[in-house]
Amino acid sequence: MTRQSLSLIAMAGFLLATPAFAQDTMSEPEAAPEQNAMAEQDAMAEQDAAETWLPSLMTETPQEGFDLAISMARRAVKTTQPDVDTLKLLRPTYAADATDLIQVSGVAATWFATIAAANEYWRD
Repeated sequence: MTRQSLSLIAMAGFLLATPAFAQDTMSEPEAAPEQNAMAEQDAMAEQDAAETWLPSLMTETPQEGFDLAISMARRAVKTTQPDVDTLKLLRPTYAADATDLIQVSGVAATWFATIAAANEYWRD
């Protein structure tokens, strides 16, 4: 390697390390009101998640397992988007999109497969 190549590598390493150093030493700017609202929503979602709403994956029948899978999928959406107004606003868009609906079915199927395995496929 030439001396110039080594200098360029050293400079690149310095430049890559500088933002991390600057980030550690600089105070963070004050958050915007939107960020504060999002942080509050996240805290509320974490509090809701801390409550035990799913004590077990065990169900008596495959139908109960499927119902649980749908509940889990809906709970995941509510946790991801806790703003009910936004959920209602977006629903017409994805409710009319076949691709989105198929993806939702895939999520429910994944939850159902997990529940079925936990129930040993409803032992006969």
